[in-house]
Amino acid sequence: QVQLVESGGGLVQAGGSLRLSCAASGRIFSIDVMGWFRQAPGKQRELVARITSGGTTNYADSVKGRFTISRDNAKNTVYLHMNSLKPEDTAVYYCNAGLMAPTYYTAWGQGTQVTVSS
Repeated sequence: QVQLVESGGGLVQAGGSLRLSCAASGRIFSIDVMGWFRQAPGKQRELVARITSGGTTNYADSVKGRFTISRDNAKNTVYLHMNSLKPEDTAVYYCNAGLMAPTYYTAWGQGTQVTVSS
């Protein structure tokens, strides 16, 4: 069984920074894409950023230039560095991974709350 465990959420003032981490564990053969989604109250879950095993990244327009996604393939861990945080970034952030374990499927973390105060 594969688990994705997130950490690093919390309360921060506008303009501040946070770093989220997500570690995958279990019987994993390989991990393809890893990413972060978020869901604010009353809104649909949306993609924030994702990164392939080769390091190619994609970002939502709303976070470009402020957030950076990275990963450590040796540790099966993905990070989200969030700078210049805004109140509209407040949401539950979910880690996501497409992986082989042994067949291909998509795993989700339990979510971590990020709250940005104005």
